[in-house]
Amino acid sequence: MTGPRARYFRARLTPGFAAHLFKAVFKQHHRELLPLLRPLIAEDAVIFDVGAHAGQFAKLFARLAPKGMVFAFEPGSYARAILRTAVRLNRLGNVAILPLALGERCGVAMLSVPVKRSGSYGFGLSHLGRDDGARPVEVEAVAVATLDAVADALALERLDFIKADIEGFELRLLRGAAATLRRLKPALLLEMNAAHLARAGDTLDEAWRFLLELGYQPYEAGTSAKPAPITALREGDVLWLPLAFPPP
Repeated sequence: MTGPRARYFRARLTPGFAAHLFKAVFKQHHRELLPLLRPLIAEDAVIFDVGAHAGQFAKLFARLAPKGMVFAFEPGSYARAILRTAVRLNRLGNVAILPLALGERCGVAMLSVPVKRSGSYGFGLSHLGRDDGARPVEVEAVAVATLDAVADALALERLDFIKADIEGFELRLLRGAAATLRRLKPALLLEMNAAHLARAGDTLDEAWRFLLELGYQPYEAGTSAKPAPITALREGDVLWLPLAFPPP
């Protein structure tokens, strides 16, 4: 047996798979962000969930936009096996799973998937770029596309929201999305960490400067429907809104 079905059955044999799958299917994380997200995501919104992992954000987005579409990008085969099952069992017909990483240019890259002492995968920390060697990893070749290329292939006329948590490849994603960001001006929810960005040879300052030059402004990604502006460079989750966006 080969292909996605074979990867799914191999995943089921790994320690921790049942616990990961249970959480993905039956738990809903990030509910505290609903007041922030509701004004930004209309019921017919088009959303990119980049680094969809096990689908916690994808599930949330799908329910916020029942008449819209969620494109869930997940390059890792283990995470995707869990994501696919969670989407199916939650009957989320408005979620499309794309087996891609998004970066600065199209090609192939190596995804490092941490392996815990128990033998289970720490797949939430899977990453492209250099690995620090601090823990054992399994390496998987994955396809990389640019967000601009995907938007063109899908003939998108709107893109309302992008969430990205991709362990240091955020600036590479943004560089490959510049034309779409200028044209469609989606809101962005990005998690960026200086040490993780360094894996790709990037810095937090470069990432912030890139977004500011595109006309985006940073806001607190908290629990308020009216997030406060951020006035200084910092790590962590940040909501980025284009200048043309109505003020919160």
